[in-house]
Amino acid sequence: MRWNTSTLLMCAMLGAGCAGHREASPSSNAIQADASRAAATDPQARSDAALKAAIDAASRGQLDAATRASIQGQPAAAWADYARLRRDIDMLAPEEAEAFLRAHPDDAVGRSFREDWLAALSRRQDWTGFIKTWRPTIERASLRCMALNARNQIGQGDAAWMQDVRRAWLSGKSVSAECDPAFAAWQAKCGLDDALRWQRIDLAIDEGQPALIRAIAQGLPEADRVLADSYAAAMTGGLAQTASQWPRTARSRSVATAALVATAKKSPANGEAAFATFAAMIGLDDAQRGRVLYEIALQSAASYEPEGARRLAAVPVAAYDERLHGLRLREAMARSDWAGAREAIRRMPASMRHQPQYRYFDARLIELTGGDPAAARAQYAEAAKSPEFHGFLAADRLGSAYPLCPWPYAPTSAQQAQVAAMPALQRALALYRIGQRDWAMREWNDALKGLDDAGRHIAIAQAQDSGWFDRAVFNLGRDGKPEELRLYTLRFPLHHTDTIRREAQRNAIDPAWIAAEIRAESVFDPRARSPANAMGLMQVLPATGQATAAKIGLPWRGAEETLFDPDSNIAIGSAYLREMHEKWGDLPHAIAAYNAGPTPTTRWRTQRPDFDPDLWIETISYKETRDYVARVLAFSVIYDWRMNGDALRVSDRIEGKLDAKRVGFACPQPAAR
Repeated sequence: MRWNTSTLLMCAMLGAGCAGHREASPSSNAIQADASRAAATDPQARSDAALKAAIDAASRGQLDAATRASIQGQPAAAWADYARLRRDIDMLAPEEAEAFLRAHPDDAVGRSFREDWLAALSRRQDWTGFIKTWRPTIERASLRCMALNARNQIGQGDAAWMQDVRRAWLSGKSVSAECDPAFAAWQAKCGLDDALRWQRIDLAIDEGQPALIRAIAQGLPEADRVLADSYAAAMTGGLAQTASQWPRTARSRSVATAALVATAKKSPANGEAAFATFAAMIGLDDAQRGRVLYEIALQSAASYEPEGARRLAAVPVAAYDERLHGLRLREAMARSDWAGAREAIRRMPASMRHQPQYRYFDARLIELTGGDPAAARAQYAEAAKSPEFHGFLAADRLGSAYPLCPWPYAPTSAQQAQVAAMPALQRALALYRIGQRDWAMREWNDALKGLDDAGRHIAIAQAQDSGWFDRAVFNLGRDGKPEELRLYTLRFPLHHTDTIRREAQRNAIDPAWIAAEIRAESVFDPRARSPANAMGLMQVLPATGQATAAKIGLPWRGAEETLFDPDSNIAIGSAYLREMHEKWGDLPHAIAAYNAGPTPTTRWRTQRPDFDPDLWIETISYKETRDYVARVLAFSVIYDWRMNGDALRVSDRIEGKLDAKRVGFACPQPAAR
């Protein structure tokens, strides 16, 4: 639930409430008491509690000898020392800092402290100490700028330094203010001239950074500065007649292209009008014309404006990419132009046309245009080999088993023990369990560097044992290893199953839907928090949570205590799913509303009220919501399989037929190319 809080509150009040009082979730005191009892009997819980207490004490400047001794021998104990040193780093004796770095020269805690210490040395203007501590492998941009300054301050402003400053200067985006002293020194040594200023302005034009253009232009001669400011103004306010006075150069053409694209993003109609006026005047080349026409068509067709089809047709073939090919298909579908939609698929490159999604829609469009049924079945058969939303839909059309070929995860005890013994992994998991997620990520990345594929799979499973479920999402199926996507038990974790089943029964909804929403929203992270302040497993906004809790008789103990409690979050989120389903009447609309809110969902329903669900989903104009609905429906199938061994067909799920005949799974042959 990631939309406007006040709107959510209003919508939360619309559905039917649950009559009567429900049993309360455990109180905060009860949860803390349970945690204390667990810590008393569970060695890992005791160890984690001691580590957290030590780090908290160190952060307050209260890490005494007894507290430090309580974590002696723990793999992550050095992070308490790090917290202590970092707290008072501007008053820290160099000898103490150097001793810590000698003890931790290459591990994550040492690298973290080294960067903090370098920043402190720069503030102290201890340039000799800075150079002594510096490592060329450090990537933090502000520190690299400090290093340039330090080198100059100790007399290393030589030719190599000049080249390094030049590389830092030539960026199309703003760089750290820490580079300003080095840039000033470089200019004083006659390293920065007007040609380099214009070179950076060109980079800023490419990056669409008008403010940076104005800043760079301050050092140019008056006539050049006026021209550069005119370029920046064009990129922010659109092209004006003053553009007719620009020199007919590649730079002017680049600025005109960027300005026209910016105008089209705000208003396709204004972009089209400006293009008609200025494209020939400035002398845009074919590629630049294509870029502007692309943006005009994209912004127009993405909202299914009446001029969308015409503007799509005006885009040169060479300017089309997968995004625009997909949009041409959806725009035609939104107008029920089935023949035009089929033509859009035929125009796609083969690599795109053979994706399961487009094979499926090619088959649907063959049917809708009265084409060859055998050709449609052939396309369905190929799409049905892929274990994703459109593959499941294709299997439903054929009445075939669902394509799922799990890769068994079955490491030996010896392999598991070997990975579990890695200090970096032990530190990562301990830090994650106590809520130090940034530090945990640093240790996790170190741990993965020393693992082969099998070891990485084991580490991911052990992370899940510590409640860190999203590691499979970010660390499987990448780097050319698609076979890892078949590790379904790792990629689709299942936790809080009893609560999910209980709330599904209470709200008369499918438990696999609840699990799928949790996977899509938080990957089973009970402490997840979005930038919009959606909280917990099902990403509930506080206003929605409080309103829904009141309706179902669940005590509200404040946003954090209630929504970060898995049991309460699932109870509230599941009740809200039921309300969405009752309000909208079917699963696709309910899922869309959960993601995007009621206003756009109402618009999409009003625009295409009679569309079949698969066509309606594909014509949702928000890419995030379009992908979200398909993803949640596909996840529902996989969680159904995980919880029950078979699954309700996605077509029956969409139609609300929870008692329909269930489908089994089979390992398909590879899709044809």
